[in-house]
Amino acid sequence: MKNTLSRFGKFLSGMVMPNIGAFIAWGFITALFIEAGWFPNAQLASIQPYMLTYLLPVLIAAQGGKMVGGDRGRVMGAIAVMGCIAGVGGTEGQPMLMGAMVMGPLAGWLIKKFDEAMDGRMPVGFEMLINNFSVGIFGMILAIFGYYAIGPVMQAILAVLSAGVAFLISHSLLPLVSVFLEPAKVLFLNNAINHGVFTPIGAEQVQQMGRSIMYMLETNPGPGLGVLLAYMFFSKDDTTRQSAPGAVIIHLFGGIHEIYFPYILMNPVVIIAPIVGNAAAILFFSLFGAGLNGPAAPGSIIAFMMMTPRDSMLISLLGIVIAAGISFVIAAPIVKMSGAKNLDEATSQMKAMKAEAKGMAVPAGEAPAVSGSAVKKVVFSCDAGMGSSAMGATKFRNRIKAARPDLTVTNSSVDNIPADADVVVCQRILADRARACAPQVTLVTIDNFLADPNLDHLYQSLAGGSTPAPAAPAAPQKKDTPVQPAASAMNGVLLRKGIKVGLPSVSKEEAIRAAGALLSELGYVAPDYADAMIEREKLVTTYMGLGVAIPHGTSQKKETVKKSGVVLLQYPDGVDFGDEKAYLIFGIAGVGDEHLELLGNVCNVLEDEEALEKMKTSSDIDFLMSKLS
Repeated sequence: MKNTLSRFGKFLSGMVMPNIGAFIAWGFITALFIEAGWFPNAQLASIQPYMLTYLLPVLIAAQGGKMVGGDRGRVMGAIAVMGCIAGVGGTEGQPMLMGAMVMGPLAGWLIKKFDEAMDGRMPVGFEMLINNFSVGIFGMILAIFGYYAIGPVMQAILAVLSAGVAFLISHSLLPLVSVFLEPAKVLFLNNAINHGVFTPIGAEQVQQMGRSIMYMLETNPGPGLGVLLAYMFFSKDDTTRQSAPGAVIIHLFGGIHEIYFPYILMNPVVIIAPIVGNAAAILFFSLFGAGLNGPAAPGSIIAFMMMTPRDSMLISLLGIVIAAGISFVIAAPIVKMSGAKNLDEATSQMKAMKAEAKGMAVPAGEAPAVSGSAVKKVVFSCDAGMGSSAMGATKFRNRIKAARPDLTVTNSSVDNIPADADVVVCQRILADRARACAPQVTLVTIDNFLADPNLDHLYQSLAGGSTPAPAAPAAPQKKDTPVQPAASAMNGVLLRKGIKVGLPSVSKEEAIRAAGALLSELGYVAPDYADAMIEREKLVTTYMGLGVAIPHGTSQKKETVKKSGVVLLQYPDGVDFGDEKAYLIFGIAGVGDEHLELLGNVCNVLEDEEALEKMKTSSDIDFLMSKLS
């Protein structure tokens, strides 16, 4: 049950979190310009109903569709939710935020299934026609379904919830909400509850009364603040006590409530403190008729106070103080008497809970790892998706295929991660782009695609906890068997004249430009491709480890590639790539997947230490060609 709720909550959060900026914009317009706002302006206030009715549901549905069905799912989700909005009367009906959380993933799932059914069956020349018409037709069908079914059903559900809230308020029972709300935060359901349920009900109350207490239920930073203060003053663990002040600042002023979840997990009974603290604050707000003009996102004291009406500033501030004070008083003796586990263990547990949304578990290192067979697809991502990630994926695929033959290991550009990816592996500097593209996946960040401790952790748990597979030694070549000369490798992707050996050491930039010039000379790329290779190197190094680098262009310059090709420059004394030296520099230009087989062969060579060392110094081009063929 806990795993199911965590998985559900994380998925819903994945639809909401990328769109928080839109909620903030809507909240500011509401708080500033409505009749009860700071600067009443009827004309500017007229913007906010359209943002709530159309903008926010479309953004959420589009994100949900993308998470399941990629870019086509994104368009489908946006089309489908419009039916829900129209079905409840547009700006006259309930905001369809919950409807968006249903229609977006449903639309993504439908187009994904269609694409799977058409895979390999698409008539040549009709791809664009079928792709566009399928989104249009299925989008229309879902919009009609949303109009007649999902929209009215969601409106009925919200009406029931609104009536329930009214009952709780009228009978002074609203504080009981904290009994469910605070544990829900630790299960990552807070965004779904806050923006899917509280926000639509709160928007209706703002229209009627100019403020809503619903915006105060989940966003009050006081309950978590009390827990952090208790650990700051009374924790027996020095590391935990020293970390708490920083967590207080992040939580209170940054609004990142997730920062206090590990402190709860260190001592689960501490959850009582924020429950009672929030209940007391809600009761206080109810007694004084308090409320916010818009959602306080994120839940910092800054956002909370900015959304407070001018005549309620003191009430809002006191509510935060009451929640923090009561939470602190309850948590302090629990923390003081407890021999809790340390913060690192609790943080690992929280990461594990997040990862369990996909059946994941986190080992002693930083890298999330897979438990059992829950993960089906691992994607290695780099900037362009043609070089570093391809080699990393090939090497990892070869390493794990015996233990997990069912596992798909592939590669992509970091900006085009497949929607069905379970785990994404990328270099640390690209982590933010990976999260923006695929917020629903488990992210493993590395420094080196070929040999990194986090890859070992990932392997161990994907393979069921077994030890890392040793490199399989290549069969030794008989001394009396001559190397067979080869005219080309991999159907012209690598030619004999594309290999230069015994080159004198130069700077990294000179080596990369030399590789680009050779690619251009052989007709693989336009002359300016070398500039794109230099730009790519500035983004993140193409040094792969073990003395190998694979410079290539950026994804934005793929139009300068005429056909797939690879060149090899050998520097026996090495070229400095940061703190490492590259002896073999493979310049890469990729149009399709023709170069990937050769990169796979490079990975195979990397498993043979003796052959790799010989390749770094050998002047025998036939030997090099034979190893890469």
